[in-house]
Amino acid sequence: MKVTFNNILKNIAPAFLFCLVGLVGMFTYIFLMSRDLPSLDQLENYDPDLVTRIYSSDGEILDELYLEKRIFTSLDQIPINIQNAAIASEDRRFYSHWGIDSRSILRAVIVNIINLGYEQGFSSISQQVARTLYDAIGFKKTITRKIKEIITAIQIERTYTKDEILEMYLNNVHFGHGTYGVQAASKRYFTKDAGSLTLGESAMLIGILPAPARFSPINHPERAQYKRNVVLRVMRDEKFITKSMYAEARSIDSENISKIQSKGIAPYFTEYIRRTMEKEDDKLGVNIYRDGLKIYTTLDTRLQELAESSLMDAIKRNQEILNKRLFNDEEEFSNLAYLGIFPEDTVKMMMQGDSSLYEELRNKLLVQGAFVALDPTTGSILAMVGGRPDYHDQYNRAVQAKRQPGSVFKPFVYATAIDNGYSVSKQLLNQPLVLRVLNSDGSWEKWMPRNYDGTTSGLTTLREGIRKSINLVAVRVVKELVPALEVKNMAERMGITTDIRAVDAIALGTSEVYLLEVVNAYSAFSNKGLLSQPYGITRVDDRYGNTIKTYFPEREEVLREESAYLMTSMLQTVMDKGTGGSARWRHNFYHPAGGKTGTTQNWTDAWFVGFSKQISAGVWIGVDDPRVSLGKSQDGSRAALPAWAKFMAAAHDTLNYKRKKFERPGGVLSINICASTKNKPTNLCPTEKELFIRGSEPISVCKEHRRN
Repeated sequence: MKVTFNNILKNIAPAFLFCLVGLVGMFTYIFLMSRDLPSLDQLENYDPDLVTRIYSSDGEILDELYLEKRIFTSLDQIPINIQNAAIASEDRRFYSHWGIDSRSILRAVIVNIINLGYEQGFSSISQQVARTLYDAIGFKKTITRKIKEIITAIQIERTYTKDEILEMYLNNVHFGHGTYGVQAASKRYFTKDAGSLTLGESAMLIGILPAPARFSPINHPERAQYKRNVVLRVMRDEKFITKSMYAEARSIDSENISKIQSKGIAPYFTEYIRRTMEKEDDKLGVNIYRDGLKIYTTLDTRLQELAESSLMDAIKRNQEILNKRLFNDEEEFSNLAYLGIFPEDTVKMMMQGDSSLYEELRNKLLVQGAFVALDPTTGSILAMVGGRPDYHDQYNRAVQAKRQPGSVFKPFVYATAIDNGYSVSKQLLNQPLVLRVLNSDGSWEKWMPRNYDGTTSGLTTLREGIRKSINLVAVRVVKELVPALEVKNMAERMGITTDIRAVDAIALGTSEVYLLEVVNAYSAFSNKGLLSQPYGITRVDDRYGNTIKTYFPEREEVLREESAYLMTSMLQTVMDKGTGGSARWRHNFYHPAGGKTGTTQNWTDAWFVGFSKQISAGVWIGVDDPRVSLGKSQDGSRAALPAWAKFMAAAHDTLNYKRKKFERPGGVLSINICASTKNKPTNLCPTEKELFIRGSEPISVCKEHRRN
């Protein structure tokens, strides 16, 4: 048959037309999809999520907040081994292609055709950057996604240099376990900065990338080790490392992987900061989980360590006492430990610390504690422990647990009397009295309070009443000097926000309080009647170092300076000669200080709260279930005071604080009075010095000591 141009045209026309229509359709499809992709402006203003860091006052990183843990690191700080491993393993022709690697595409197409499925990908590093930067592209393996990915990769190549693209890739790629970027992954898996990674560690990190869940060094160490060796071999073949470097790195049997993620320093405090910032983020226009903020706090890690160790020592001692009591009381132990469900021997071993106690039993069988230390002048939080360091949970007992304070509440009672003009030498009978108490059902019953040791005596001064923590004197203050409602108002004025019930029993601390608020209220005594709001954040910076907000102390006067000084003096008497005395002679804390023990009925709560001029601190010890007793005689001086005293002695030494006296205001006078009658002395009276607010000093002359 004669071949003519017309015949050729006739034969190829259908095929040509088919190809032309296909190309037009393909480019139309690409054009339509490209309209949904990020613009060049979006590419140039790329702003990834970054980790927010919380810092202590002494410059330590306390914790990090994030949804995707990403810590940006510039390329010049990323080891060359990491860079080379990524290029060798993920995109060997990265520096020579223009966004897509045609050879890889061809190879992948052939493999996928042979296997009749999607068996091999062909993503360049630029394509992977496109995929990780833009949610619109998606992660599902489809032809549509691939085309969008290619278009965006080409845009990225036109916008950034190769080094900038590699930097973005190494800072954004997912390494598993919530980490994004080499710095976050290095911290998570090896607890070190990326700049300190070895060749083998670098290879292992890059080996994770194809399938982070499958090649996790934490969950699948053997697979991670295998992938490390694959990456090392590819690096050798691509001439990034020598044969001897390969052999040396390959010979390491296993890398040192950190399997347990650290809770960070001061976890209860950082959770307190997180909750505080969540209330602030709308006002500040920030997202604490995405914006890479720097949150600077008041906490001192040196004092935090002392607080945790002193509290834990006290908890261990009290746990041993609780264990001994329960192990000797078969009925109580059986009821609390659910021995019909859990084996007795196993529970005993757990309580003794051989392993973690069953979660269902912790609120009844674990001794718990909380600790707070503040700067009494500013209200800044220096240390905070919200529970046992060895059983960390989300319940911060320092700021969330409402517990009865017992005698720790008495200073509010006495402060009300002093601020209403009564002198510290005012005498009340230390004798029983009968009160009527309103029950929750509306009925009334008789209540006869008693002293802790069961004793009584005659007339007793307010100073002596608080020194010995005499219940009957405190109750008579409310009955005879200042009504319960005024005491309630005083407590609220001094920062107590819980519901303080204005009943006669208010004198014995029957209304629940928060530890942080009590410690802060005591600070007002040492701070001349000025109450500072407790705060933990000093400054918030954005990711670029610009300060968004600075926080300052907020103070208000809640007590006359003279009243505050007299209360400080009375609480010093507690420390020097009263129920807090063991802080001196047993624990060697000799700085001028005031404080008060607290114990609730049946020894379920033990407290000690006190202050020097430089530090105000408080301890609570108990069991989460308030029905469980610490044990007979486990009062504030035995169960809680040792933790407070150890901390205060070590804290003042650590910060090199000198002994600093409380300054007596001009309105307070030191006067000789009769030691017996507390009146103006005659020349025959035994005398003692006492403090009085000007105008409240005694005017009557002693009638007991005079010549007949």
